[in-house]
Amino acid sequence: MNSPSLEDSLAQALSARLTLVSEPHTAAFRLFSGYYEGQADLTADVFGKTLLLSTGAENLSAAAVWLETARAFYLQKLPWLECVVQKQRGGDRAQKQGEIVWGTSPAVEVIENGVHYALRLQMNQDASFYLDTRELRTWLQQNCAGKSVLNTFAYTGSLGITALAGGAASVRQVDLNRGFLDLARTSAMLNHLDLGRMKLVANDIFSEIGWLKKGQHLFEVVILDPPFFSVTEKGKVDLVSESTRMLNKVRPLVQDGGYLIAINNALFLSGQEYMDSLQRLCTDGYLEVVTTLPVPADVTGFPDTVVRQPPVDPAPFNHSTKIAVLKVRRKAS
Repeated sequence: MNSPSLEDSLAQALSARLTLVSEPHTAAFRLFSGYYEGQADLTADVFGKTLLLSTGAENLSAAAVWLETARAFYLQKLPWLECVVQKQRGGDRAQKQGEIVWGTSPAVEVIENGVHYALRLQMNQDASFYLDTRELRTWLQQNCAGKSVLNTFAYTGSLGITALAGGAASVRQVDLNRGFLDLARTSAMLNHLDLGRMKLVANDIFSEIGWLKKGQHLFEVVILDPPFFSVTEKGKVDLVSESTRMLNKVRPLVQDGGYLIAINNALFLSGQEYMDSLQRLCTDGYLEVVTTLPVPADVTGFPDTVVRQPPVDPAPFNHSTKIAVLKVRRKAS
């Protein structure tokens, strides 16, 4: 049997997502998750009325064919699109950040569960808004009312904005890059949120953790969403070899009865290995895994569209982006 063509794979994936393709076209979702759905180095996302095509292929000639095929397919099937941006991780700086190949102006915001999020699709290699944490944003919106929230490795602050929109009493957003945090401010303004309840801190997270511990600052919700690997003068993040090291660093900042949100996106760390590491932290009785949150089906692929499994089994999670909610108990002083 011949393998399906790229157009066939795109059509099957689109058919599974028709419920997401609805007016007024202000949402963000994945149209094609190529790794799982038939073309490993191609991803297609929608942000409002902008199509974002991304490829990690090193062979730029092959990538150009895939991108052209996908662009033509979606422009025919989704006539409401107003712009197409392409990102090529194997290209030059402009290609990595994204080039407008059709239309004029990319979307500058999306709406999810009534919350507006500012976008800068060409700010860096990523899209400035992560689709795989959609269920976490829903959880935060529903569980942060009246709470103090610390969002570490905040990037553009979407998780903190969700918490603030859900009624959080205060949100502290920490990232090393001031430019990323500026987008969080724009998102807050789009939602007419009280900027006085949000503190944006451009600081190395390791320095920030030390300062917060020294001042005995505690939070009712702490979000830990670090990059896969990172090294600064102050410390290192390694989500494969040291998957729980950062959890132990931020755990003292969570007040008694509070929540610690742990996210690990290491592709080659199995879900069971990660869960086992979390359970080992829970053996002292002061941590408890309350729940895990799934990655949406448009990102993972649907049962009838998936043709390739991940390199390691993510179970009991459903994707290599592994999201766990832990409850913290503190020892009596």
